[in-house]
Amino acid sequence: MKGDEQVISKLNELLEQELTAINQYMVHSEMDENWGYGKLHDSVEKRAYTEMKHAESLIERILYLEGMPIVSNLDEIHIGSDVAKQHQSDIGLEKHAVAQYNEAIGLATQKGDNGTRELLTGILEQEEEHIDELEARLDQIQQMGIQNYLSQQV
Repeated sequence: MKGDEQVISKLNELLEQELTAINQYMVHSEMDENWGYGKLHDSVEKRAYTEMKHAESLIERILYLEGMPIVSNLDEIHIGSDVAKQHQSDIGLEKHAVAQYNEAIGLATQKGDNGTRELLTGILEQEEEHIDELEARLDQIQQMGIQNYLSQQV
């Protein structure tokens, strides 16, 4: 089915965002494992896998709309030098994603592309869950201190 060019372009922007997130989360995950924070590594790696599923869904939708997925572009990746900075970088990435998904949902709605709107709404909900998780982690760091937080991540 031939899709709207604006929608396909926006889907490619979202794909770029997801591919950036995958890379950032995988680096953070491996850093956490290297530092001995196994629980944190598992959590961040799981988030990266979720972003991979998002990317896969976007690619499938772009192809369905007879567009060409662009997988060679990435946004700037922000690697945190410590766990707190990682969480701050990650929450910034997720907040940007939520804004982009809301914009894309509006475009899909305007263009009458309900299939894309439904797909993006499902992904948006997961991105919002990522923000909630990261906000909780930053709150824990603030409330209990970084040392106590990290001791729970081993």
